[in-house]
Amino acid sequence: MSAPHRNDIAPASVSVSLREEGVEVEYLDGRVTFYHGVPKVVEDTLTTPPGKETHVLVTDPSETEGVLLYVNDLKTHDDILEQTGVGRVILGEGDEEELFPGVTARRPGGQRTEIEADPEVAGGRVFAFVEDDWGEQSYEFAAGDDGADARDADGESRTDADRAGDAGSDGDE
Repeated sequence: MSAPHRNDIAPASVSVSLREEGVEVEYLDGRVTFYHGVPKVVEDTLTTPPGKETHVLVTDPSETEGVLLYVNDLKTHDDILEQTGVGRVILGEGDEEELFPGVTARRPGGQRTEIEADPEVAGGRVFAFVEDDWGEQSYEFAAGDDGADARDADGESRTDADRAGDAGSDGDE
């Protein structure tokens, strides 16, 4: 039996909550997924290990909404993605595509995915979630090309510990 044919699907806007313990996404159909852990900072290119699922989330400036895209997901049926608002892009080996302004994905070979992002161009925070049946890793792309710390909307420096949590905090801890 051959693998099912999957199509590119355009993403819709989904609700996002940045929490101290990770990133929560509420799909259009009301279901919620949670990406665990404080994201590790990426300042250049993220290259995934072979065969991992790669999800890319770009928030809007308010950090309460965003668009979520699965890169090379062959498991999820088109109808489910359309109902949830999650997009998908299928890349062949050697292909490259701009997922969003300032965010590019490529397949360099060996079942790996490379993601490059500039949050300033993207207009929000950019996250990548890399997972398989044994675990998941979360990453956030830092703004700027000079190796400086990522900055929040007020220009203040953000540490790894507060990157995921403080934007989603509503002050009633």
